[in-house]
Amino acid sequence: MTDTPDLADRAIFRFWSREVCRYGDTDRQGHVNNAAFATFCETGRVLFLYDDAAPLAPPGCALVIARLELDFHAELQWREVVEIGTVVLAFGRSSFTLGQGLFAGGRCVATARSGLVLMDEATRRPTPLPEILRARLRAIGAAQKIGERGSHRTLPVMVGGGRVVSQFQIRGG
Repeated sequence: MTDTPDLADRAIFRFWSREVCRYGDTDRQGHVNNAAFATFCETGRVLFLYDDAAPLAPPGCALVIARLELDFHAELQWREVVEIGTVVLAFGRSSFTLGQGLFAGGRCVATARSGLVLMDEATRRPTPLPEILRARLRAIGAAQKIGERGSHRTLPVMVGGGRVVSQFQIRGG
């Protein structure tokens, strides 16, 4: 997994999450503040990485973000729906890189790359990625080939009162 796909191309993503721009996300200019874009990336990253029923990190380890690179392409406005695509781009010895595309109203509004490290919780140091973790990441986050079709599954993320605040979707191949 060394070729870098075009993160502005919706077709490469198999894993999707969704957010709605809140009034509190706006800034003095009236558009969504740049810090909210990082939060949207976090939503996609966290929903991709953490499943209570089947944790990705082995016991005694945690996945931590070491780098976030965010490129802005267009403004977002209050109430716009943001779709966040997440894909695995590359693996290192103890780390991997995720790519993300943020889309709203049919346009790519931002792209991001984040570096995540598998950390041993006892030593607080990087630890090698086990092959089983690499295989799981490939299975759920490999880049979707252009024109490839598959089934879709959308899962809501609920908060107090049963209100849906974000959703994620996996597109199978």
